Amino acid sequence: MVAKTMIQQELCQECNQRSDCQKVYRQLGNVEGPSVVKKVIQAFLVPLVVFIASLAIFEKVLSWVVSTEQAQTALSFVSALLLTLVCILVTRAINRQFGQDK
Repeated sequence: MVAKTMIQQELCQECNQRSDCQKVYRQLGNVEGPSVVKKVIQAFLVPLVVFIASLAIFEKVLSWVVSTEQAQTALSFVSALLLTLVCILVTRAINRQFGQDK
């Protein structure tokens, strides 16, 4: 519950539409919708985890192939970025295929 300041309470008491506002806020508070947890995880958490994991893996693999540390870091970053982009595109394609992306 939001605590109203004295000024807000006075404004509401003088307003002709006070009961309508309360009714609208009550209706909004009782609205139930589908859970967005799955979409949030797909949109934010999965790409972040893929990027971090692939960056670590590419860093290790490229340490055996590339001799300079700067080139190794740059190639690891670009490779991880590309893999994350591919992961995002594949996830979007799967969602479209199964009709989950609405």
